Amino acid sequence: MAVSITKAREFVYENGSVWERTLFAYLFEGGSIERVHQCLLCYKNADNGFGHGLELDIKTPDSHPAALEYMLGLLVRDLNLPVGTLFEGTAAWLEAQREADGSLKNPSSLNDYPIAPWWAEWGGQSAPDSITGNLTKLGLVTPSLAESTQLWVQQNLTLEKIQANEWLFMAYHAHDYFMNVQDFPEVEVYRAALIENIRACAEKMPEKQYAVLLQFAPTPDSPVAQAMPDLVKRSLDYLMEAQWADGGWEDEHGIKHWQPSLSIIILHGLQRHWRI
Repeated sequence: MAVSITKAREFVYENGSVWERTLFAYLFEGGSIERVHQCLLCYKNADNGFGHGLELDIKTPDSHPAALEYMLGLLVRDLNLPVGTLFEGTAAWLEAQREADGSLKNPSSLNDYPIAPWWAEWGGQSAPDSITGNLTKLGLVTPSLAESTQLWVQQNLTLEKIQANEWLFMAYHAHDYFMNVQDFPEVEVYRAALIENIRACAEKMPEKQYAVLLQFAPTPDSPVAQAMPDLVKRSLDYLMEAQWADGGWEDEHGIKHWQPSLSIIILHGLQRHWRI
């Protein structure tokens, strides 16, 4: 069955938030990137952090790291979009959130608003790796933030931890950091370990995780796509046939509020791999 952009639009406009609908319009209908930025700025607070349910499983209006991590991952890693002035002041906000070991603080209001049980259990997102990596790619990381994150990574994102990862999704921590920083000691060794871990996870992933591999291999010339073209092809072949009758795709956990943005990622990935 051919992928239908029209049906995908119906799904996103029926189920997505305003910013997801404007994102769809920009990517597939000639809409304005400034309109996307305008919508995302509604989630930004006066302290230059983001909150207000931008990360859909954490509803506190206060700024917290998971909201920033999610938006950076989506815009920078998954879609490679222009970010305009969205992240003005972000590095300064992050510097103010750091613990002594380089990890990140979360607001005391985290559990005062609806929150997914896993985030409540973890106490929010304290890992700085993905955030710092994607800010590095944008050229927005400060020397102080780069240094403190590198020290945290050396203690918490070791080669042994990368190699032990068994959940494909969680490879984003190492991917977003090591694929973007340049001055980490023996960074190529870590990149090779990361790619091998992604391969190991992808070889045994169930079909519901196929879209995750596309997030690490968003284009044919991305390092992960180049390293495992057979696995990427398998994922693309599956996703080409996995669009629901209502126009969307299912995320690996079957959580409906994540499906509009995931459907956009999949549709855009299929375009960039020249499948549609």
